[in-house]
Amino acid sequence: MMLDAASASWEDVATAIARGLIAVLPVGAVEQHGPHLPLLTDTVMAAGVARRIAEGCDGFLLPALAYGDAWTAEDWAGTLSLSPDTLRRSVEDIGRGLQRMGVRGLVTVNGHFGNREPINLAARVLSEAGFPVLHLDYPRLEALAGELMDSKPAGPGFYHADEVETSIMLALAPETVRMYRAAPEYPEFPELFGAEPMKLSAFNRSGVFGDPRPATADKGEAMIAGIAAESLRLIGVWRDKWGI
Repeated sequence: MMLDAASASWEDVATAIARGLIAVLPVGAVEQHGPHLPLLTDTVMAAGVARRIAEGCDGFLLPALAYGDAWTAEDWAGTLSLSPDTLRRSVEDIGRGLQRMGVRGLVTVNGHFGNREPINLAARVLSEAGFPVLHLDYPRLEALAGELMDSKPAGPGFYHADEVETSIMLALAPETVRMYRAAPEYPEFPELFGAEPMKLSAFNRSGVFGDPRPATADKGEAMIAGIAAESLRLIGVWRDKWGI
């Protein structure tokens, strides 16, 4: 049975630790997502997927880290970014606290591209300290998008304020989605994109990458289910490896 930090007492946690417990930490961002999606899109998505995962593995669902490394979107109003070092240290501190209390391992569920390197570095430090960490970054996302979406992505593996994210938000928090504002934008990616630091506003106007208009809640639910299923498979492999 999943244990939710939002409602669990310390005694509930202590009992679950005695039985063997892993924690699930969603990591999001406060970042623009076009005119039709909220700033907390990445955090809402990570938290929603993490809940499905925690339910499936009887995990300890932690509150989401709502801020991430969103430097690339800082030119849009509302975006707030942590430095990579601050995010890395935050994940490390949470991991050390979990290890101290006897939790067997940590699964991170990342909802934002810029968080990948800081989380991976934190996972390395914690693993070297004997605390297992599995960093999940929406496994099978690209394959599922290819199967379920009607629009093409703006770039290979690049999903931002598009049909994918809009569909997932329609499934998780439909009251926050303003479909009447949804409009496509397919910017031309600069030749050096990915090879040097670059803010997205240099070649994008609206903050949308792709076409959000075909999005539906059913597509979003299918995406969440597929990502959660693959995540649980990987967690099973990880737990077998570490004996947890």
